[in-house]
Amino acid sequence: MRTGRKYQMKMTMTRRVVLAAAAATLAFGGAAQADDHQMLEQLHFIVPGGAGGGWDGAARGTGEALTESGLVGSASFENMSGGGGGVAIAHMIENAESLDNTLMVNSTPIVIRSLTGVFPQSFRDLTLVAGTTGDYAAIVVPADSPIEDMDGLLAAYAEQGMDFAVGGGSVPGGMDHLVVAMVMRAAGEDPTAVNYIAYDAGGEAMAGLLSGEIDALSTGFSEAIALADQGEVRILGVTAPERVPAYDTAPTFVEQGIDTTFINWRGFFAPPGTSDEKTAQYIAALEALYETEAWEEVRARNGWVNIWNPGEDFRTFLEAQEQEIGDLMRQLGFL
Repeated sequence: MRTGRKYQMKMTMTRRVVLAAAAATLAFGGAAQADDHQMLEQLHFIVPGGAGGGWDGAARGTGEALTESGLVGSASFENMSGGGGGVAIAHMIENAESLDNTLMVNSTPIVIRSLTGVFPQSFRDLTLVAGTTGDYAAIVVPADSPIEDMDGLLAAYAEQGMDFAVGGGSVPGGMDHLVVAMVMRAAGEDPTAVNYIAYDAGGEAMAGLLSGEIDALSTGFSEAIALADQGEVRILGVTAPERVPAYDTAPTFVEQGIDTTFINWRGFFAPPGTSDEKTAQYIAALEALYETEAWEEVRARNGWVNIWNPGEDFRTFLEAQEQEIGDLMRQLGFL
C-alpha cells in the first residue's frame, strides 16, 4: 500500500523564483540591515509535545536556521505537551490576542487526532501559515536487539504474539500507531492485533524502548537517525520509496517486500485572528529559508524532505489529507 507519495509536494519553478527573490530581499546585508517590515525580530515556537520528539526537533531546527540565516533576530521555544497536542492548540486559541510572534508546529497528528476526537478542535480553528517539511517514519529496535531486520521482527511477533510490544509517541490510533498498522497489514498481519504501547512524546517512547518496556518503536526517521548515530538503536525499515541519503544504511520497507510508504508533513500555525499582513510575513520568512545554507544543513542532518504548502495551499492539502486518512483509518478499524 502506498500512501506517502500523495503527501509530497514539489515547488514549481515559479515558486523557486519567488523564493530566491524573497531570500535575497530578506537576507541582504544580514539581519542588522534587513527591512523592519520584513524582518522578524523575535519568534516564539510552541511545541505540542515534550523534548526530544519530532515536533520539538522541527521547531528547534527551523528556529536555528531562521536565526543563523538572519531571517529572524531571535527564537525561543516552549514545550507544552498534553492531550495528544490538544493542550497547545487550546492555548493558541484561548490566548490568541496575547500571542504575538508565536507559531505552533504540528504535523499529520493534528488531522488524525481531530478525526478520532482526542481534542475538539481542528486545523480550521487556527491560522494556517505553511507546511514546510516532510519526515519519513521508521521502526527501530535497540542496537543490541537480536532482531536485525523486518523478517526478524515478524518472526518474533509470530512467536510472542501479544507479549511483543511496539511503542510510539502518540495515542492509540495516532500516527505512530497508524504507521505500525500500515506496515503490519502490508506484511500480511492483522493490523489491529498488534500490542501498541502509547507514550506522550517521542523522547519518552525512545526511553521506553531503551529500558526494555517495548520491543520495537515506531518513530520519525529524523529521530531514529539521531539515536542510530549514537549507537542506541538499529533502524529496521523506513517508509521512504527508496533509501534516504541522510542515512542510506537504513533499508526501506519496500525493499524488504513490505509495500508501504508514508511521509509525515510538518508545518506551522499562528493563533486564530492573525492578520493577513503578519501571516504573509511568516510565509515570506519560511519560504526564503529554503535558499539558505543554514536550512540545508539542518534539513540534511535530519533527513527531512522539503515541501511547500503556504496559506490556502496548506488548507487544500490538509482537507485532502483529512479525507484520505479518514478513509484509511476506517479501513483499519480505528474509526
